[in-house]
Amino acid sequence: MTTTGEDHEAVPTGPWWWARRRSAALDGGLALVSALECGAEGVPFARDAGIPASLGIVFGVLAGSVLLIRRRWPIAVVLVAIAITPAQMGFLMGIVGLYTLASCELPRRVIAALAGMSLVGTMIVTFVRVRQDMARGDLTLGNWFVPFAAVTTSLGLTAPPLLLGLYVGARRRLMESLRERADSLERELQLLAERAEERAEWARNEERTRIAREMHDVVAHRVSLMVVHAAALQAVARKDPEKAVKNAALVGDMGRQALTELREMLGVLRSTEGPAQPQAQPLSQPRIRTQAQTEASGQGAPDAVPLAAVGAAAAAAASRAAGGAPEGPCLSELDELVGQSAAAGMAVDLSVQGAVRPYAAEVEQTAYRVVQEALTNVHKHAAGARTYVRLAHRSAEIAMQVENEPPPEPASASAAGLPSGGNGLLGMRERVVALGGVFVSGPTDAGGFRVSAVIPA
Repeated sequence: MTTTGEDHEAVPTGPWWWARRRSAALDGGLALVSALECGAEGVPFARDAGIPASLGIVFGVLAGSVLLIRRRWPIAVVLVAIAITPAQMGFLMGIVGLYTLASCELPRRVIAALAGMSLVGTMIVTFVRVRQDMARGDLTLGNWFVPFAAVTTSLGLTAPPLLLGLYVGARRRLMESLRERADSLERELQLLAERAEERAEWARNEERTRIAREMHDVVAHRVSLMVVHAAALQAVARKDPEKAVKNAALVGDMGRQALTELREMLGVLRSTEGPAQPQAQPLSQPRIRTQAQTEASGQGAPDAVPLAAVGAAAAAAASRAAGGAPEGPCLSELDELVGQSAAAGMAVDLSVQGAVRPYAAEVEQTAYRVVQEALTNVHKHAAGARTYVRLAHRSAEIAMQVENEPPPEPASASAAGLPSGGNGLLGMRERVVALGGVFVSGPTDAGGFRVSAVIPA
């Protein structure tokens, strides 16, 4: 994990205003050296000022000890250094004070003003001292040396610490900004990982629903017809043996078709655990990717693509099993679908309006599934009722309607004992709405039931 700004700004562990004990020890050492320097320089200052040497030493020690507070009050340290410059003491305090001042988060105007005061003060004191030395004969150089020594000395004591402090302060601010950026990027990556996990969970739920809908559409219709034929076989077994044999053959054919569809569906689902995915993980443990890996692979969620492939393969297998064609069930197979219901004893009429034309595979498959599920519901809930299947080819859409009359006998609706999970209408609505269509279902005034759907072409 990267060292972020939050980690960097930890709780101070040093005494008082120091963040670390190492910083306190460094400032204490600098203050001690500065106090010794100023104390030693206080002796000539006391001699020139005509005061006791002990008083000059005490004054120098106290002035040099101010360097201890350089991190807390850097302006005060620089001002004290400027104040004792005429006494020719506090050179270390002035250098360290300017460095600390320049590296702090202070306005540039304040830094420039204090640095200028220190520069001018050092220049004046140096000019006066050098001129006095030349007057006493200690220096025999020309008059040009006085301003030269004043300028070079003042610049040498002011410019290097000031520039170094500005550089260190700028670098420190840059590092802080980089830490803050790293912290924000880490939080963003965490949010992206959480969103990726949410998208993966959403994709898994969507594909589970899709697979369940496909299996329901594939198997429910044939099993319902099998139950209807079995009930009819039980009723005519003794009265009409020939019809019983015919119904038994139909039940066998439909049972074999249903088993074939189930095997194909389960085979597709199990194929995702084969050699194509040697390191497959459980659905409850999604693989989390970073944003760069997700964008590089072009996948929105870690587990969405493998599971989507399962759903797509299952849908294709279901379509092949139900329709018998590689591209899935289509509208041209409605006659066979209606014929199967008619063979089960349903009085069903099919009417087609408009010019027949091909549609997209998903449109034809959805229309076929709507009619298939509606006929299945008639077998379950209104056995023996006359049913009308209407299909209309329009310029920009295709419409279908399955309407049944009331059953001949109220008890016949449950005579076959067909179970109902209540998911048929929901599955039809999801299919139609997914293609941008409109789905409506409900009872009719005559006591029957109507299912209508309109799908954009």
